[in-house]
Amino acid sequence: MAMPMELELKHVELRAGDQFKVQGRIMDAAERFQIDLGCDEDDLALHFNPRFNDDTDGTVLVCNSKIAGCWGDEKREIHNPLQRGSTFKIVLKLMGDMFEVEMPDGQEIQFPNREGLDVITYIRIKGDLKLTYFKIY
Repeated sequence: MAMPMELELKHVELRAGDQFKVQGRIMDAAERFQIDLGCDEDDLALHFNPRFNDDTDGTVLVCNSKIAGCWGDEKREIHNPLQRGSTFKIVLKLMGDMFEVEMPDGQEIQFPNREGLDVITYIRIKGDLKLTYFKIY
Protein backbone atom coordinates (compact mmCIF):
# COMPACT_ATOMS: atom_id res chain seq x y z
CA MET A 1 0.00 0.00 0.00
CA ALA A 2 1.15 3.56 -0.68
CA MET A 3 2.54 5.68 2.14
CA PRO A 4 -0.18 7.56 4.05
CA MET A 5 -0.35 11.19 3.02
CA GLU A 6 -0.04 14.05 5.49
CA LEU A 7 -0.86 17.72 5.11
CA GLU A 8 -0.12 19.93 8.10
CA LEU A 9 -1.01 23.62 8.23
CA LYS A 10 0.22 25.81 11.07
CA HIS A 11 -0.52 29.44 11.91
CA VAL A 12 -3.88 29.41 10.14
CA GLU A 13 -6.74 31.41 11.63
CA LEU A 14 -10.17 29.82 11.53
CA ARG A 15 -13.03 31.24 13.59
CA ALA A 16 -16.73 30.57 14.15
CA GLY A 17 -18.53 30.85 10.81
CA ASP A 18 -15.54 29.58 8.81
CA GLN A 19 -15.67 26.29 6.98
CA PHE A 20 -13.50 24.22 4.73
CA LYS A 21 -14.01 21.58 2.11
CA VAL A 22 -11.88 18.48 1.70
CA GLN A 23 -12.15 16.27 -1.36
CA GLY A 24 -10.18 13.21 -2.25
CA ARG A 25 -10.07 9.51 -2.89
CA ILE A 26 -9.92 6.88 -0.16
CA MET A 27 -7.30 4.22 -0.87
CA ASP A 28 -8.53 0.73 -1.82
CA ALA A 29 -6.93 -0.88 1.24
CA ALA A 30 -7.50 2.06 3.59
CA GLU A 31 -7.51 1.43 7.34
CA ARG A 32 -8.29 5.04 8.37
CA PHE A 33 -7.67 8.71 7.83
CA GLN A 34 -8.07 11.76 10.03
CA ILE A 35 -8.79 15.46 9.93
CA ASP A 36 -7.55 17.35 12.99
CA LEU A 37 -8.35 20.92 14.08
CA GLY A 38 -6.82 22.66 17.07
CA CYS A 39 -3.70 24.47 18.30
CA ASP A 40 -1.14 21.72 17.65
CA GLU A 41 -0.91 17.93 17.54
CA ASP A 42 -1.33 17.67 21.33
CA ASP A 43 -4.29 20.06 21.57
CA LEU A 44 -7.04 19.10 19.14
CA ALA A 45 -10.53 20.53 19.42
CA LEU A 46 -11.71 18.06 16.74
CA HIS A 47 -10.17 14.76 15.68
CA PHE A 48 -12.38 13.40 12.87
CA ASN A 49 -11.33 9.82 12.14
CA PRO A 50 -13.15 7.56 9.64
CA ARG A 51 -12.05 3.97 10.25
CA PHE A 52 -12.62 1.11 7.84
CA ASN A 53 -11.49 -1.85 9.94
CA ASP A 54 -12.11 -0.90 13.59
CA ASP A 55 -11.71 -3.71 16.14
CA THR A 56 -15.04 -2.87 17.79
CA ASP A 57 -17.35 -1.48 15.11
CA GLY A 58 -15.82 -2.33 11.73
CA THR A 59 -16.55 0.71 9.55
CA VAL A 60 -17.14 3.67 11.86
CA LEU A 61 -16.69 7.44 12.17
CA VAL A 62 -14.89 8.48 15.34
CA CYS A 63 -14.77 12.03 16.71
CA ASN A 64 -12.71 13.05 19.71
CA SER A 65 -10.67 15.84 21.26
CA LYS A 66 -7.18 15.86 22.73
CA ILE A 67 -6.24 18.27 25.50
CA ALA A 68 -2.61 18.55 26.67
CA GLY A 69 -1.85 15.23 24.97
CA CYS A 70 -4.77 13.36 26.60
CA TRP A 71 -7.65 11.97 24.55
CA GLY A 72 -11.23 12.66 25.63
CA ASP A 73 -14.23 10.34 25.28
CA GLU A 74 -14.82 9.13 21.73
CA LYS A 75 -18.06 9.81 19.93
CA ARG A 76 -18.70 6.94 17.52
CA GLU A 77 -21.08 7.04 14.55
CA ILE A 78 -21.82 3.58 13.19
CA HIS A 79 -23.30 5.01 9.97
CA ASN A 80 -20.23 5.70 7.82
CA PRO A 81 -21.07 6.61 4.19
CA LEU A 82 -17.36 6.70 3.27
CA GLN A 83 -16.04 3.62 1.46
CA ARG A 84 -12.64 2.30 0.53
CA GLY A 85 -11.72 3.02 -3.08
CA SER A 86 -14.27 5.83 -3.43
CA THR A 87 -14.08 9.57 -3.87
CA PHE A 88 -15.49 11.85 -1.18
CA LYS A 89 -16.32 15.45 -0.30
CA ILE A 90 -16.53 16.55 3.34
CA VAL A 91 -17.34 20.07 4.57
CA LEU A 92 -16.24 21.00 8.10
CA LYS A 93 -17.99 23.95 9.71
CA LEU A 94 -16.88 25.88 12.77
CA MET A 95 -19.99 26.87 14.70
CA GLY A 96 -18.37 28.35 17.85
CA ASP A 97 -19.39 25.89 20.56
CA MET A 98 -19.76 23.07 18.01
CA PHE A 99 -18.14 21.54 14.95
CA GLU A 100 -20.32 20.22 12.16
CA VAL A 101 -19.07 17.70 9.60
CA GLU A 102 -21.19 17.40 6.46
CA MET A 103 -20.76 13.98 4.89
CA PRO A 104 -21.14 13.13 1.17
CA ASP A 105 -24.62 11.65 1.72
CA GLY A 106 -25.88 14.79 3.47
CA GLN A 107 -25.50 13.33 6.98
CA GLU A 108 -24.26 15.93 9.47
CA ILE A 109 -22.18 14.94 12.46
CA GLN A 110 -21.95 17.40 15.33
CA PHE A 111 -19.17 17.42 17.90
CA PRO A 112 -18.82 19.89 20.80
CA ASN A 113 -15.93 22.33 21.00
CA ARG A 114 -14.86 20.87 24.36
CA GLU A 115 -11.86 23.19 24.73
CA GLY A 116 -13.91 26.24 23.82
CA LEU A 117 -11.28 27.32 21.29
CA ASP A 118 -12.20 30.64 19.64
CA VAL A 119 -9.47 30.35 17.00
CA ILE A 120 -8.23 27.21 15.23
CA THR A 121 -4.58 27.64 14.26
CA TYR A 122 -3.66 24.08 13.28
CA ILE A 123 -5.08 21.73 10.63
CA ARG A 124 -3.80 18.25 9.80
CA ILE A 125 -5.15 15.83 7.20
CA LYS A 126 -3.45 12.47 7.39
CA GLY A 127 -3.94 8.85 6.42
CA ASP A 128 -4.96 6.46 3.69
CA LEU A 129 -6.30 8.94 1.16
CA LYS A 130 -5.29 10.98 -1.84
CA LEU A 131 -6.20 14.62 -1.26
CA THR A 132 -7.44 16.29 -4.44
CA TYR A 133 -9.00 19.52 -3.14
CA PHE A 134 -8.79 21.64 -0.01
CA LYS A 135 -10.40 25.05 0.40
CA ILE A 136 -11.00 27.33 3.38
CA TYR A 137 -13.88 29.78 3.05
